[in-house]
Amino acid sequence: MSAIPPPRALDRVGRSSHRVRLLALGLAVACSVGVATPSLAAAPVLGSTVGSAPGAKDPGKAKKQVDKEIEALKGDLADTSTSLRNAYVALRRTQAALPGAQAALDRASAAVSKADAYNDEMAVRLDVARANEARAVDELAATRAQLAETRMRVARFAAQLYQDQGMGQLSVALSATTPDDFANRIAMNDTVMDVQNQSLTRLATARAAATAQEAHIKALKVQVEAAKKQAEAALAKAQKARAAAAAAKQKLDALAAQQTAQSKALEAQKRAEKAKLDAAQREQARLQRVLVARARAAKAAAARRAAALRKAHKPVPPQITSSGGYLSRPSDGWISSEFGMRFHPILHYWRLHAGRDFAADCGTPIRAAAPGHIISRGWGGGYGNRIMIDHGIIRGVDLVTTYNHMERYAVSGGNVSRGQVIGYVGTTGSSTGCHLHFETYEDGIPRDPRRWL
Repeated sequence: MSAIPPPRALDRVGRSSHRVRLLALGLAVACSVGVATPSLAAAPVLGSTVGSAPGAKDPGKAKKQVDKEIEALKGDLADTSTSLRNAYVALRRTQAALPGAQAALDRASAAVSKADAYNDEMAVRLDVARANEARAVDELAATRAQLAETRMRVARFAAQLYQDQGMGQLSVALSATTPDDFANRIAMNDTVMDVQNQSLTRLATARAAATAQEAHIKALKVQVEAAKKQAEAALAKAQKARAAAAAAKQKLDALAAQQTAQSKALEAQKRAEKAKLDAAQREQARLQRVLVARARAAKAAAARRAAALRKAHKPVPPQITSSGGYLSRPSDGWISSEFGMRFHPILHYWRLHAGRDFAADCGTPIRAAAPGHIISRGWGGGYGNRIMIDHGIIRGVDLVTTYNHMERYAVSGGNVSRGQVIGYVGTTGSSTGCHLHFETYEDGIPRDPRRWL
């Protein structure tokens, strides 16, 4: 196995600067458009500011919280353009994903550090195993050299004995010429035999040591092979961890870039929506002036007719004063939003939701809530396709109903009867889903339809 390359830790400096960059990308959606009702205080946006995802310590909870927030916004955004809503939702979902991506990068970075430490440990363990094997091989070589030398000495000694025809004590005694010579020869013979025995003992010891060292080397080779496999696995794990960390960082960078682009797109949509709302407010003011003038004219005409009848001593028809529900439901859909003030969660201003919303599938019939005369049929800007019906003087006021966001019309004008189909539910104008926006006007002033239904 080739030498294991040193692990490369994740660029922590780069990661820190990346976090700083993310913080700088926070977007404050708050955009005061200068149309807040003076008597009402500004309300906070649902959830946290757009610049930071809620529940950042728990990415899973952050996503769920954003999903709930978006679901809760559906009613408040019913009369908002789809493009603005989609831009806002996309940005919020991206911001909700950022903490999870950062957490994934942190986990991947921790895994890199752990894998690198394990890789270093296995590399050291392999080096130690190889060093032990090399030392054992050197020791075996020395033992074998000693064994060879001892064998040579024993062989030389045996050859010398053979040449001298033995060194037995009887041969020594017979060859002695004097008693002193005999004693010296016996002592020498003992010394020679001791040397011979020592050489044989060293030879046996060297052989045993060599056998043991060979077995030890075999065991060390097994250890080296195991350490090699562990080191290879550790290196692969470290490389995999670094790849995962790189992928996590790439995902985080992509989300950050996506958030930047979505923030710019949202700002553009907010400007466009602001222009639409300004136009809608101008249309509402114009409509109110027209309806107020019509109501005054209708009351004046009714008063003149009554005066003429009284002058002619004829009975004056009584006005409708029933306290019950005069208007019928214009749609079978369920009520998705009531009349009242609304705080726009994206543009951050108070506005009047001047009608009642009936949620129904596009194409569902819309019926006239009472008999009357169509005074307007056509495009109403943010109201989309709209029909307006004047029902005359009811309970002392000129009552007008409007039917908005129609998909298409079923009548072209003239008088209509109660329950007559006048159009079909749609999502034209500033609308994010199929519904009927139903309004009632008393003397040109928008009032809660529940007063009449």
